[in-house]
Amino acid sequence: MDTRQEMEDKGLTILKRLEDNCLLENITTQFGLHGIKMHDAVREMALSITRMNPRYMIQAGLQLEELPEKEQWSPDIEKVSLMYNSISEISIDVLPTKCQLLTTLLLQNNPIKKIPYSFFTNMPCLSVLNLSFTKIESLPNSISELKNLTTLLLHSCRELRDLPCLSRLQELKELDLRWTEIEEVPEGIDMLIKLRYLDLEVFTLKEIPAGLLPKLVHLQHLSFAGNNEKISLKAEELEPLKKLELFTGCFEDISEFTKFISSMQQSKKSLIKYHLRVGSYLIPAWRTPEIDKKVAIGGIDNWEGELIMHPIEIQELHITECDYLRSLVDDNSSFKNAIDLRVCRIWGCTGIECVVSLSSCSSSSAHPFQSLEVLDLQFLPMLSAFIMKDEGIGSATTSLAPSATFSHLKEITIYSCSSMKTLLPHWLLANLQNLEEIHVGACSQLVEILGAATSEVEEKGSDTLIKFHLPKLRELRLSKLPNLKSICSKSGVMVCDSLQLIQVVVECDKLKRIPPFVPLVGTGQPFAYAPPSLTIRSSTEWWEWLEWDDHPNFKNVLRFNPFGNF
Repeated sequence: MDTRQEMEDKGLTILKRLEDNCLLENITTQFGLHGIKMHDAVREMALSITRMNPRYMIQAGLQLEELPEKEQWSPDIEKVSLMYNSISEISIDVLPTKCQLLTTLLLQNNPIKKIPYSFFTNMPCLSVLNLSFTKIESLPNSISELKNLTTLLLHSCRELRDLPCLSRLQELKELDLRWTEIEEVPEGIDMLIKLRYLDLEVFTLKEIPAGLLPKLVHLQHLSFAGNNEKISLKAEELEPLKKLELFTGCFEDISEFTKFISSMQQSKKSLIKYHLRVGSYLIPAWRTPEIDKKVAIGGIDNWEGELIMHPIEIQELHITECDYLRSLVDDNSSFKNAIDLRVCRIWGCTGIECVVSLSSCSSSSAHPFQSLEVLDLQFLPMLSAFIMKDEGIGSATTSLAPSATFSHLKEITIYSCSSMKTLLPHWLLANLQNLEEIHVGACSQLVEILGAATSEVEEKGSDTLIKFHLPKLRELRLSKLPNLKSICSKSGVMVCDSLQLIQVVVECDKLKRIPPFVPLVGTGQPFAYAPPSLTIRSSTEWWEWLEWDDHPNFKNVLRFNPFGNF
């Protein structure tokens, strides 16, 4: 097929058809992911069929310590699976001698350390070879004789340090060297003009030879280790790869990154999946494997947020140690056009004062962060607000943010942002109706989580309760907040019927009040009510300190789950 996307779609269609006909069944894996398996009865039937013609030898997961005897390697055998065994050595005495029709050999997840030279000499039709997760240190030169080989998989061969020349493998389409220990690109890769899939996610790799990539014009998947600081790519090397669909790699600076995106735009080509890093900062591992389009920018001097965003629709963005950045969305930034952004993490940017500056956004048709689900802000000493006008934090009487901004936000994490005094102002809550989790820690000046401006209190009257509506909020976790006095303003009540947990850990000594709650429905007394599933988790000492204003029996309607005193 022309594209990997077409291949994947076709494969999923086949799997769905097999599922619908009960030949495969849905399962949940040990990691909680969706998977499929073959029913035992169907597998036995398939094995019975393939013992005849075409003939397969399937001895997977049987704890074999050596290859099957020579007699089992018959001349008409086509496919062999010996995966997930305990084969550590391939003895010359049991080497197959006549495998003229063998096309597929699966040896992954065996502790094989060495393969004899003569092992591959009698497999002229071998097309697929999987040696992933083995302990081999090198491949025999005889692998170069496999002229029909299309797929060579060496994923996680952590002892593998070099390969023979591959130039004669002219039919090779897929080469996976991910997480091996090679230091140089194997000789002869530039001759593999049919190569579609190349994974060089190798942390020990020292360089990519200049002129190599432009020769591999059929590449659809190209991957380098994002945290290998020795490998930085040039846009001009990638420009000839017109068929590229999936790409992981690093650019040294914003200029090269921008050139790359511009070339994609000019060729009207959009990547289906990418993980891109810009700059010298080594990012932590990506935490959201289900997201396909990710960009990390770190350690860029004099960068103020300018970036060409289209046609790449970023879904996850990390910005780390870019000190000149004052806000993520303002006049100079095009992040307001990142309408598909779902995860945003900003760490260690000492100059950032707010996430969104509305100097121009209010008159713009763009809705910054309309798809954002996770906002993670850490070690930002100048951050004082999520949204700000040029003249400062927005007043409570003016609706500043476009209605779609933050409208899909589910999780907020704020850590070590020492200028923040009020986390979420009352006027912003209308945009946060999907918020589920709030995690706040080490913000030394934070006074309240949910706040109403003085003008708003005066407008409504000091005796009027201000309702803080967060209908989907489930968790509120607080730690190391020495100046935190309240969760919401003194005149406020919370309408949070989904709230399940308020956790107060350490150094929140000034927080002595849990706000009253109002039920979303019903006419009961508001101050005798707490969300049905709410649990307070804290030290016993903090629980005993709590003050409840004029409602001394309010503790009776709350569940308390203590952990050890701190």
